Amino acid sequence: MQGYAISIKNSKKDEYVIIGCDRGGRYRNKWHVPIERRQRKTATRLIDCPFQIYSKRHADGFWVLEVKNSSHNHEPSSDMSGHPSCRRLSKEEIMSIEKMTRSGVPPRQILSSLRQRNPKLQAISRTIYNMKVKLKNDNLAGRTMIQALFEEFCQGDFTFYVANDQNGHLTHLFFAHPSSIALTRSYTTVFVMDCTYKTNRYKMPLLDIVGVSSFNSSFYSCFVFLAKEGEEDYVWALQMFRKVLGPACYPTVIVSDRELALMNAIKVVFPMTTNLLCVWHIEKNILANCKSHFKTQEDWTTFLDTWNEVISSPDKGAFDEAWKLFELLYNEKEYVLSYIQRTWLPFKERFVKAWTEKCAHFGNRVSSRVEGAHGKLKKYLQVSTGDLHQVKNKICLAIENEFKEINAQLSSEKIRIPHNCNISFLKEIINRVCQCMLWERYLNNMKWLNKGQCSQFARDTSWQQWVSLVHIR
Repeated sequence: MQGYAISIKNSKKDEYVIIGCDRGGRYRNKWHVPIERRQRKTATRLIDCPFQIYSKRHADGFWVLEVKNSSHNHEPSSDMSGHPSCRRLSKEEIMSIEKMTRSGVPPRQILSSLRQRNPKLQAISRTIYNMKVKLKNDNLAGRTMIQALFEEFCQGDFTFYVANDQNGHLTHLFFAHPSSIALTRSYTTVFVMDCTYKTNRYKMPLLDIVGVSSFNSSFYSCFVFLAKEGEEDYVWALQMFRKVLGPACYPTVIVSDRELALMNAIKVVFPMTTNLLCVWHIEKNILANCKSHFKTQEDWTTFLDTWNEVISSPDKGAFDEAWKLFELLYNEKEYVLSYIQRTWLPFKERFVKAWTEKCAHFGNRVSSRVEGAHGKLKKYLQVSTGDLHQVKNKICLAIENEFKEINAQLSSEKIRIPHNCNISFLKEIINRVCQCMLWERYLNNMKWLNKGQCSQFARDTSWQQWVSLVHIR
């Protein structure tokens, strides 16, 4: 009837069904807690409406309906969306919700999509959230979150390692997606590492290890949930990372911020790897600690320019001269000079160009790659209260989409020839070396060569070594 909603009040399979108004019956205080003592304020729509229909199945298989009471003790509703039974979803809508949830679509966008398909849809945002919870429970199928997580790791050919405390509680979780493992073993030169926070309900820091492909793009290498950010935690994480790389392989460069525990762990696990410090983080730390000691913006700008000249020193002699000038100019600012000498100067080999240019970092002297990876990841996560199983599923979405992008770019560069590189000298490598690196190398090293010198340059050992680093895998 118009303005009234009905629901099944009682039933027995193949025997009878009792249908009543959804406002029938009375509220029952199951927990026997007085209303005035309740922390949660609740309400009821039940007002003991007498409407009732009785249906019974006879021996011949037919059902007979009998209206026990056709009256209601309340006015009809002008808007049926207030009745939960009217907000039910069809099977097609439930399937759509499941597909969009797996694709990482937020609930508000799921609801908008359903309403575009069905303008008369009565469902609200709470309906979508409740359905997501039901789908999650159905997916778990009675398993705990950790059981489901480990089963999916095994079925999906993930590489994963765990560590537990004395009570058997999980404290560390390392995992790498099969696609990420393939990229990690193909591009082992440069990695950027940093922890991000507010990704899970357990407030465990998430160490994000990001690699650099030959296209100068970033990719997720592996993820590690840590109990805390101590040196022993980082050592465990990097030891697991080393297993993914393989026993005979180690990164050429790892870029990080000045996280002493991580820096010490890198020295322990990868003693042959160069650990560079992010120059952007250095500048931000100097800004936070030193700017208040300068009276004018002009003085501060001059100070930064002088400091950048120190960082940009091309060799050790130039660095010594730049540092002497820096000391001379800011000798009166004892705190500033002491802070830089104490905090940053002991690590000069990790950020001053006189030393950093001796290793193949391909321009990666900042950790902006991993910061960008954090931001992209949190767009997939949407919330910071998911469990490890939910977080893993969202991370997999990000990795799979990223892997498809890199594969598409790889396929494209194998068949496309840039017009500015379409010369006979480069025809043997034009579709074997990524175009961004080839273009940079060509401009910087070959624009001044004449035709007679080109063949000699092509045979140069350093050129061939460089090509091997940026080869399209």
